[in-house]
Amino acid sequence: MSAADPSLSIANPHPHKTDAIQKAGLALAGLGLLTLFLAWGNVPLPKTLSLAFALGGIICGTTLYSWRLYMKQPEGVKNNGVMFKSLTSRGVLGWVAGVVLTAFYVIIYWYPEYLGYKPGGANEGFVALFDPLSRFFKGKPASQWFLYGTLYTVSILALGIKFLFKYRHNAYQIKRTLVVIAAQLFLAYLIPEILAGLNYNDATNPQGEYLGYYDTDIKNTWPLDYDFFYDWHLDAMRQKAYQPVGMLYLVIGIAMFLVFTPVLTYFFGKRWYCSWVCGCGGLAETAGDPFRHLSSKKLSAWKLERWLIHGVMIFVFVMTAATLYGYFWNTGEVFGLNIYNNFQKPYGFLIGATFSGVIGVGFYPMLGSRVWCRFGCPMAGYMGIIQRFKSRFRITTNGGQCISCGNCSTYCEQGIDVRWYAQRGQNIVRASCVGCGICSAVCPRGVLKLENGPDEKRMDAPAIIVGNDSVSLNQ
Repeated sequence: MSAADPSLSIANPHPHKTDAIQKAGLALAGLGLLTLFLAWGNVPLPKTLSLAFALGGIICGTTLYSWRLYMKQPEGVKNNGVMFKSLTSRGVLGWVAGVVLTAFYVIIYWYPEYLGYKPGGANEGFVALFDPLSRFFKGKPASQWFLYGTLYTVSILALGIKFLFKYRHNAYQIKRTLVVIAAQLFLAYLIPEILAGLNYNDATNPQGEYLGYYDTDIKNTWPLDYDFFYDWHLDAMRQKAYQPVGMLYLVIGIAMFLVFTPVLTYFFGKRWYCSWVCGCGGLAETAGDPFRHLSSKKLSAWKLERWLIHGVMIFVFVMTAATLYGYFWNTGEVFGLNIYNNFQKPYGFLIGATFSGVIGVGFYPMLGSRVWCRFGCPMAGYMGIIQRFKSRFRITTNGGQCISCGNCSTYCEQGIDVRWYAQRGQNIVRASCVGCGICSAVCPRGVLKLENGPDEKRMDAPAIIVGNDSVSLNQ
């Protein structure tokens, strides 16, 4: 007879031990990470071989570990122990991870020289390791943003594969994750870098002055891409040398905001972008999956959410209006205020860098995986208004089957109290819902279903309300 578990629990809380295959995967991924840190420390390494080993080791090691971890278990919900692990319960490891991520983002945005980035000179250390890949794509040394974009893509790819193994019982999650990985890999990384190599997004004016790099990530549109209407960005896209591609992106960018986004949001809700295409959402769904339960479900958090996200949205609207005024009327001021110092610079620092980057990702282990999407993203705010008042998307519920286990609310990364709606059998129509579908995936009774239907009366309470205490007629 085996010894009783120290916790005196009938069910062993730690039934799955790490086996040799999982350890091999962890070792391979760890060696890949070690290679990156050695490069950061200026240890002389063969760049091309070391970079290939580092990125390949991380992807293959994570895949091997995830495959063994989840495939030896039955299909179904795999969130066991997240409330007790130090990393995912705001323990010591969680705080360490949060500090490391936050520090990395601070360095990326404001101190890239500590990564070895030398603009106009020979890179060193961490950034230099990525020079061979950058030269392959565009014939130039790497920048801190190329390093970041590569690591960002590798994270979504490696942890997206882990997500596929974990939620393999749910067809919606499989399709959604595959699209997220493809969108990041091709639309956000490979295509923009290839265009950069063809000099289609790096322009100068007839006098030879550098105009800047305009974003060719076609899944980023205004207002998320807040510098879309900046003067240097418009000049670069309108430059004759690159006009075919530049003008195409200008037209697509405007059409995305004015036409495509409202239409797609009407038919599918904001999930078409936030959970299927967006890079921020892609990282939150893959790398941030272990932290989704940390999002606050308090009423005070919901109130703060509404003030913050709509405040940021108004901020970007006002800033863009001032920027366009200055662009077409050739003035650097509006109402006596300097456009750059009073509008563009504060937004770029407070929202574009501090909120979306440092807090939005660095605080995953503390505040959950959708801090930026929930509290700050102007694109999410814009689509949320459409979704709330004029959309066919909703999450339908079957109150009679709800057992009030609370899984749906616990794992809602947007902080929605899904159980409250499920108990009443009421459709969930919320501006903040990104349609990730995890609430449905973790429901043991099949109570929740993501649907597109007629938008009339979709927010009405059901005729019969089934609650914990009674069954009542809604008149």
